[in-house]
Amino acid sequence: MRLLNLIVAAALVLAAAYVYKIKVAATVEAERVAKLRTQIHRERDAIAALRAETAKQENPGRIQYLADHYLALKSFDPQQVNTVDSIPLRTTDTIEPEVESFASSEPKAPAETATGSVRQPVRTR
Repeated sequence: MRLLNLIVAAALVLAAAYVYKIKVAATVEAERVAKLRTQIHRERDAIAALRAETAKQENPGRIQYLADHYLALKSFDPQQVNTVDSIPLRTTDTIEPEVESFASSEPKAPAETATGSVRQPVRTR
């Protein structure tokens, strides 16, 4: 009978130690969850503050004030608008691109490039 009592007592001590180990692990995890919740709350507060600051910076009245104060812009003049008929047409003469050969080692003069609808005069030396 004495041996059975010792075995039961040892089993109770082992069970108590195991329960204590589980309790400590649960406490550590609960503290970690609490820290994460606090961090999430801080991050949400920071996001809300940044959204408020963005809304303040994007206020159209503030942007208009800054544009008027710092930019030298003139008001729109209706005479600045042209009609499609007033735009000169592009000529049909096109410039042929030069095909460069890899076999030749001598440099070639830069090709004449068109930059708009008005042709540039050809320079002669």
